Amino acid sequence: MTFATISRLLLDGARITGDLGPQPVLIESGRVAAIGAEATRRDRELPAPRLDLSGYVLLPAAAEPHAHLDKALLADRTTNPAGDLLGAIAATRAAYATMTTDDVLRRARRALCIAVTRGFTAVRTHVSCEEGIGLEAVRALVALRDASRQTVDLQVIAMAGFPLTGREGSENRRILDAALDAGADGVGGAPALDNRPHEAVATLVRVAAERALVVDLHLDETTDPHSLTVCRFVDEVERHELAGRATASHCVSLGQLEPHAAATIAKRLATAGIAVVTLPQTNLYLQGRDAQTCVPRALTAVSALRRTGVPVAAGGDNWRDPFNPVARIDPFETASLLVSAAHLTLPDAYEAVSSVARRVMGLPPVGLSPGAVADLLAVRAVDLADAVSHAGEDRVVLRRGRVVARTRVTSELAPEI
Repeated sequence: MTFATISRLLLDGARITGDLGPQPVLIESGRVAAIGAEATRRDRELPAPRLDLSGYVLLPAAAEPHAHLDKALLADRTTNPAGDLLGAIAATRAAYATMTTDDVLRRARRALCIAVTRGFTAVRTHVSCEEGIGLEAVRALVALRDASRQTVDLQVIAMAGFPLTGREGSENRRILDAALDAGADGVGGAPALDNRPHEAVATLVRVAAERALVVDLHLDETTDPHSLTVCRFVDEVERHELAGRATASHCVSLGQLEPHAAATIAKRLATAGIAVVTLPQTNLYLQGRDAQTCVPRALTAVSALRRTGVPVAAGGDNWRDPFNPVARIDPFETASLLVSAAHLTLPDAYEAVSSVARRVMGLPPVGLSPGAVADLLAVRAVDLADAVSHAGEDRVVLRRGRVVARTRVTSELAPEI
């Protein structure tokens, strides 16, 4: 397999979700030019190089709307005995002294390579910038973003540390400004960890507005239904006119409200133009540990949000670190969890980790329609259900019509089985 850039390519033999048989797909100049009979006709007129995808299902490529590449693959270096959110934060901070720019770059590159081979062509990563680590991680991720542009869209969100407000937060505010000056693409943070959470929300949204950047905050990452800083987030986003550039990540407490209250907040989010990202695996791991029975699912109010028109994307969040030690870095893993924990249909679950995730990230749509950007994922499977449930490693990943990753799997089995 060559990874060279070519202007035309015919994908031959793959099944397209919803179609009964294989359909050829013609790619020209990084976009889908034609599908089916029209692709065949145009290929006859001007033959294109072929990629045989017989036995594969062809899907829009996945997008990861919420990762933490600076912490990725730290699980073998620091542990979280408590297993909860505060324990994970403490464990990560204990590792800051070892997280040099080179160290973060090495681990982040390894995790990003895994992500691309699994089908991600876009990743948004939150990166800690606070006392103890300063700009080490931000510098590493900005460098990785710039070096990887031909292979993957990498967005770097500067995640402000806490304390953030008041005199005690002055140094973390300075570091946040420096991280944005260093090239971060957006403003992030976890306001609930500050002594003045609502003031922290206001500060972070204001900074994003002043710099004309996106804002993506960790909000209400708790099963406590009384933690609703998301409401202040709506107020500030509307005040600063950031509709379409604001994302509320986690929002676990929203999923603990009674239906009418959740629907009311969902409508406010929709009106304000705020997207929501749910992170099923990490929140299922971290939350609800104090409950011996009736353990909460620790997801946001996915159905209520979707009913009101809020874009709800899903991500993997933490990849093998103190916040989540077991992630496969795989869009099908997240989609599968949405089916089982959020009760989404298979098509809706895959859209949450692909087309909706790209929309939340402000990226152009990709997919299998003429004119769409040819970011595609071919996986050896008979249909979408097989792809999500089996999640086979045999995959081909295309970014703007160029093959950027291919994994081939060979299995051998004893003849008597």
